[in-house]
Amino acid sequence: MTSERSHDSLPRHVAIVMDGNGRWARKRFMPRGMGHRAGVDALVKVVQATAARGIPYLTVFAFSSENWKRPEEEVSGLMSLLLVALSKHLARLSADGVRVRVIGDLDSVSERIHHALREAEQATAHNSRLTLTVAFNYGGRWDIVQACRRAMRAGVAPEALDEATLSRHMAMADTPDPDLFIRTGGEVRLSNFLLWQSAYAELYFTDCLWPDFDDGELDRALRDYAGRERRFGDVGASGQGDAAVGLGESPVEQGDR
Repeated sequence: MTSERSHDSLPRHVAIVMDGNGRWARKRFMPRGMGHRAGVDALVKVVQATAARGIPYLTVFAFSSENWKRPEEEVSGLMSLLLVALSKHLARLSADGVRVRVIGDLDSVSERIHHALREAEQATAHNSRLTLTVAFNYGGRWDIVQACRRAMRAGVAPEALDEATLSRHMAMADTPDPDLFIRTGGEVRLSNFLLWQSAYAELYFTDCLWPDFDDGELDRALRDYAGRERRFGDVGASGQGDAAVGLGESPVEQGDR
């Protein structure tokens, strides 16, 4: 794969909305929890595939701030699954050179979950092959609001607040913005994920349900990305500028991760 594509055509940072676990399970007459378990296995494989292709940053939407609206039994199952997944896979990921980072409002999760996530960060802090950022209890709007609050606490004057200053207070201030934004499961929306950071990301939507997303599906997304011309508002080599698009999206959407 990497030998067939120049390094310049690879994204430095891939962000993924891992959607479709519930529908994957339902198609197989299984409980939704089985879909989430299969989704964890898919994530581990995609992390390994991403690292193997020389992509240094991967960010995944593990649990949104809207997902608390799901049935209590499902939320509880997701929390338990997180602990099991860390116990089962963290050592292997660390051995593969994966650094784990967590972004999101961890003040609202249980002490046990909070401790497990911070422990995963500490245990892998020395790794540098791939940075896996896990967005947990995260929302793009929350991120922008907390960045504004951090800037104000730091004493930034209103007239001094510009895009660069606010970016330094975002949850991923030390990570390059996503180049490629992937959403599985057939839905075509951002679902409040990395709203600030994805302003110029290339969007890729696929009907593939997340548990079925493998290295072959990743390669399809990367081939699609390699064929795009990134202009960042300029006219680019083709002489055609970016279109101005207005979106009317509902502010709250739960998805099917």
